[in-house]
Amino acid sequence: MQRIHPTAIIEEGAQLGSGVEVGPYAFISKNAKIGEGSVIRQGAIIDGDTTIGKNCEIFYNAVIGSIPQDLKYKGEDVKLVIGDNTTVREFAQLNAGTKGGGGVTKVGNNCLIMAYVHLAHDVILEDNVILVNAVTIAGHVEVGRNTIIGGVSAVHQFCKIGEYAMIGGGSILTQDLPPYCLCEGNRAEMRGLNLTGLRRNFENKDDINALRQAYKTIFRNSKPIKEAAAKLKTTSENDKVAKLCDFVLQTERGIPFKRKNDE
Repeated sequence: MQRIHPTAIIEEGAQLGSGVEVGPYAFISKNAKIGEGSVIRQGAIIDGDTTIGKNCEIFYNAVIGSIPQDLKYKGEDVKLVIGDNTTVREFAQLNAGTKGGGGVTKVGNNCLIMAYVHLAHDVILEDNVILVNAVTIAGHVEVGRNTIIGGVSAVHQFCKIGEYAMIGGGSILTQDLPPYCLCEGNRAEMRGLNLTGLRRNFENKDDINALRQAYKTIFRNSKPIKEAAAKLKTTSENDKVAKLCDFVLQTERGIPFKRKNDE
């Protein structure tokens, strides 16, 4: 059974699943689709062609699906898609995509987007991503699953962040961050593997040990990192090491690290 507050504005054509709750003064556009069990809190705006999955919660005064902040946008049909079980906290802003970026911004399942986060056009967040308060993600950024971005951090447009990565609070990332790695600072630099995250998520310690050795092989020797990654990929049988190598080989923006001697 739906629970719709009488002061909420729901345009004709909006599709609301069973059990959806809409709080006071919320707005839902005619092109919105909201999955069953989701909750739209007081003052939230669900704009444009926005799809929200099941059991999501959109908190007070969040703005979801607004047009992109891009001067090239000329009114094209664009979308925002949010997966299941995702939470968007107070005053966050999630923009729809642009024609040049594929027309869609995507947020995966089980994500937590905290207060005052800005998610720009054509961003892709995979599952289980956490964006801490006041994170700013520029256009066309891709964020891998199980990644955490610390509060008041910013990510430059077109950057790619691999899975299980971690960005420390207050950082400015302008290059690609490989999977399983940790960076921090302005400008952000890699500090090593995200060992805390890996230990929390990986049951097989052999994977962590393999990644530690791979990190040293790629980033702590005198060879160019792409050369080291290419060679390592031909010798390692670990699938996570292969992902790390592939990321290094495919990066276009470069990787934020400084050469260090092996410890």
